[in-house]
Amino acid sequence: MGRGRVQLRRIENKIRRQVTFSKRRTGLVKKAQEISVLCDADVALIVFSPKGKLFEYSAGSSMERILDRYERCSYAGQEISTPSLDSQGECSTECSKLLRMIDAMQISLRHLKGEEIDALSIRELQGLEMQLDASLRRTRSRKNQLMVESLAQLQKKDKELKELKKQLTKKVEQSEDIEPQNLSQGLASLATSPCKPPHLLPGPVSPHPLLSIGDTSQRNEVGEEDAGILVRSGNTTLPHWMPRLTGE
Repeated sequence: MGRGRVQLRRIENKIRRQVTFSKRRTGLVKKAQEISVLCDADVALIVFSPKGKLFEYSAGSSMERILDRYERCSYAGQEISTPSLDSQGECSTECSKLLRMIDAMQISLRHLKGEEIDALSIRELQGLEMQLDASLRRTRSRKNQLMVESLAQLQKKDKELKELKKQLTKKVEQSEDIEPQNLSQGLASLATSPCKPPHLLPGPVSPHPLLSIGDTSQRNEVGEEDAGILVRSGNTTLPHWMPRLTGE
């Protein structure tokens, strides 16, 4: 008994579907490789899995070269179709409609600016007034929102500046407290240190001893004639050229 025909439909079981996809993809790549080798044909195969993963295979040439060849062949036989009269009429109708819309928008813009409002009726003027009021409310709301945000930023910046000023003032006060303490410590160290007497410069040394007449307490240490100038006699030292008094 032969094998029955398998009915092709989507496999509901996810695991079986994934297994079947893997097996069939392998068989498809094998068939493409066989036809490329047997028939010397350029074959390109692109497969996307249900999860979006790309699988590709190219035989004989690179995938880019095969795709370029496909694009040239597919678009070469297409003829550029000339627009028919019906399409031209549709285009002209669409253009005229767009032109009318542009004219209406320009007129409405001039009315919003306060131009060409003499021909408007009371109802049209009321509608225009309502549009302007709505626009003015939105404009004021946006302006107030920006002002509030700007004020909040300024307050935050002012707070930061005050905090910075407070820190700087604290540092200045600390430095002012430290300076008198250093000064008092310096004065105390100067007061406790011993004072040394100033150094006396040596006086000039006389090359010769002073000559004293009539002073019996001072005597010549040598006891002889001093350089042939002074002579020691009795209690008085006289020069050698002076006469000596005798018999006294």
